[in-house]
Amino acid sequence: MKPFLFLGTRAEDAVADDEYEAVLRCAGLAERDLRRHRLERDPLGEVDLAAWSGVLLGGGPFNVSDPDDEKSDAQRRAERELTALADRALAADHPFFGACYGIGILGRTGGGSVDRTYGEPIGCVEVTLTEAGRDDPLFADLSDSFDVLLGHKEAVRTLPRGAVLLASSTTCPVQAFRLGENVYATQFHPELDVESLCLRVDTYREYGYFPPAQAQSVKDMARRAVVTEPPRLLATFVERYAE
Repeated sequence: MKPFLFLGTRAEDAVADDEYEAVLRCAGLAERDLRRHRLERDPLGEVDLAAWSGVLLGGGPFNVSDPDDEKSDAQRRAERELTALADRALAADHPFFGACYGIGILGRTGGGSVDRTYGEPIGCVEVTLTEAGRDDPLFADLSDSFDVLLGHKEAVRTLPRGAVLLASSTTCPVQAFRLGENVYATQFHPELDVESLCLRVDTYREYGYFPPAQAQSVKDMARRAVVTEPPRLLATFVERYAE
């Protein structure tokens, strides 16, 4: 089997490693089959899409809607590299799955827009599939509505041209979409479980996702949540595209 490529942007080792391990677990892959590249640390270089079964892009504290002069050099480089890679994946309709930061990268393609209008605090949210979502091969085995874990400052405000809306929530109209037949993006984190969310709460408590004094209440909320369906998206993605 050709391996999958996982792209991360988290600078903190503990949460970066935890994210990668969660994706491995949910996708049912060994490390040899899911190669990791940390974009916040190392330039991406040339990616031969034909060498990979698919590409997965994780989340992180980068926001594409941040003013350019407030972005670090690493963030500006990562966005340039990811935008170029996303454009190539779209042109080839190569399997690509972007979560959270990934939906920001894909959401700006083809006339789409990403801004702070529909940000959501860290928490558990119910999302509902659209009719197209219920018919989509990646989402079809999920319930019509299911709970997800998320937390984001920005979101897609206007879908890219040709995008198929797959899922929405009452607080964020674009929770998932597809471009072409094989390029997917979700606002929520399909790999995220309660313990990983609590680690991110501790790691990013000063990043403006919530008032720092509320960190414990956010973790308590997470521990009351029952989130079971999102990880199946990663397993299905791998099953569908493994070559």
